Order: sequence, then C-alpha cells, then structure tokens
Amino acid sequence: MILRLGKRIATFVVTMWVASVLIFGLMAVVPGDPAQVALGVNATPEALAQTREEFGTDKPLVQQYATWFSGVARGDFGTSYITRAEIGPQIAERAQVTMWLVVLSLILSVLVAIPIGVLAAVRRRHFTGTLLVAGSVIGIAVPSFVLAIVLVTIFAVKLGVLPSGGWTVPTEGLVPFLKSICMPIVTLGLVQAALLSRYVRSATLEVLNQDYMRTARAKGLTRGRAFLRHGLRNMLVPVLTVLGLMVAALLVDTIIVEKVFVIPGLGDLLLTGATNRDQLLVQGIVMLIVAVILTVNLIVDLLYVCVDPRLRKAT
Repeated sequence: MILRLGKRIATFVVTMWVASVLIFGLMAVVPGDPAQVALGVNATPEALAQTREEFGTDKPLVQQYATWFSGVARGDFGTSYITRAEIGPQIAERAQVTMWLVVLSLILSVLVAIPIGVLAAVRRRHFTGTLLVAGSVIGIAVPSFVLAIVLVTIFAVKLGVLPSGGWTVPTEGLVPFLKSICMPIVTLGLVQAALLSRYVRSATLEVLNQDYMRTARAKGLTRGRAFLRHGLRNMLVPVLTVLGLMVAALLVDTIIVEKVFVIPGLGDLLLTGATNRDQLLVQGIVMLIVAVILTVNLIVDLLYVCVDPRLRKAT
C-alpha cells in the first residue's frame, strides 16, 4: 500500500510538471504582447520596453518559466498584466464559487444516476428499463447550455420562482443561496447523471451475470441482498473511474453554465482573462484546474484499493 501510494504521488508530481510546461508553452506561442495589451496601441517604444521589463517578458522563455513555476509552487500566481492585482486572491475567491457548483452537482449526479442505473439494469427486459435508458440517452444528447436556457425560461421567466442568474453567498442566508444555486446545480448534475447512469447500468449488468451472484442466490439470498453484499463493491470499481473523469467534465461545463447564470466563478474569470490576453491569469487558472483533476484521479486510484481487496493484496 505504501509503495503504491509513493508511486502515485511521484506520478502526480511529474504529471503536474509536464502540464505546467505544456501550459506555459502554449500560452507563449499565442500571438500578442502583454505589454502592448496593457498599454494600448498608442504606447511608445520606450514605455513598451519598460513595461516588458516590469512584467519580465523581455527575459528568455526558460527564465520566465522558472520564475512563474517557482512562484506557483509557493502559491504565488503573480500579478495580473491588465489589472495589476494579485492573481492568487482572485483565483481563491472565484474557486470557492466554482467548487460549490462542482461538488453539489457531483453529489446530485451520483444520487440520481446510481439508483436509475441499477433499476435500468434490473428492469432491462421491462418497459421501465427501456424508458430509463431512453431518458439517459436524451440527457446525454442535450448540451448543458440548452438545459440551462430551458430551466431559466420555465422557472425564472414563466413561473418566477427562481432568479434567472446571479450569486448569493451562503453567509447571506440559506434560502437565497439555495435559490441562486438551484438551477446551475440541476443543469450540471442532470447532464452528468445521464452519462453516469449508463456506466452504472453496464457495470450492474456485468455483476448480475457473474457466477458468485448465482451462487449467492442459490444459498437463499434475495437478488437485492446478494447485490448489496457481493455485487456492489465490484460495480463501484468502474463507476469510480467515471466519477474521476466527471470532475474534469464538470469543470469544463461550469465555464459555460457560469456565463449563462452570471455566476462569478473560475469559468467567468478564465474567459475574462482570455479575452483580455492576461497570460498569467489564464495560466494560473488552467494550472489550478489541472491540479484539481489530477488530485481527484489520485484519490480515485487510492479508493480502488479500499473498494477491491484484491488490489490491496497486490500492493
């Protein structure tokens, strides 16, 4: 177990370093001069040279990368080229909003997808199972921004029971917070639940057809008790893999949903930084997203050992 943990942590560190090189390299080849963007098209050559020296963009790329990466490793994301404000506090403030969306949407998708997926597998030869499969296919096909617009039209415009957009922090009241976050969470959660339910159904079908399930039934256990006692853990292994990938998908979808519902999260800040060509801001946000995704994948990989005793013995 300790050896496996050490290998995974080493892989995590190396992957983070490779990701940082790729992120910095891709941003370096994007056309545009940060000094020119900050000062405008009428800036004099002397002012541009002074600003490049202030930003550090006049130095070789290797030196620029070393300065940026060493700062990120210490938690210092630098100063925005456009607003001249510290990037770290901006990212920390917006990340809190995005994490609320991602975590609650993930919980909702799991609570919806697992019972639907299991029921669709158990009732696969009945009309109920067919209906659930058809619903999941439709849910996968519907883009998140389309569902968001439909929800706004119904619950904000026609019924007027929920706000069409905006964000209320939890400290300002639980009810206003829940109202502001309800439609974004449903938008993100239902789209991912549709996809997850398909994997849950496939994993459940595979487990139900195993010999140990038939043996458990032969010993007198009901189908439900046999599944809970012997099949659930085996079903969770592929589902955990999908959950790890869902975090990445949720972070991407959040960028769109935050724009639709006018929520000041990381996605909104990322799009603003990209529009303004604020290189350091974009690099910092993308690096944080990569770190979150890799951390979740590391946690999922370690959870495999807790769910499957065979992997525990192998380590």
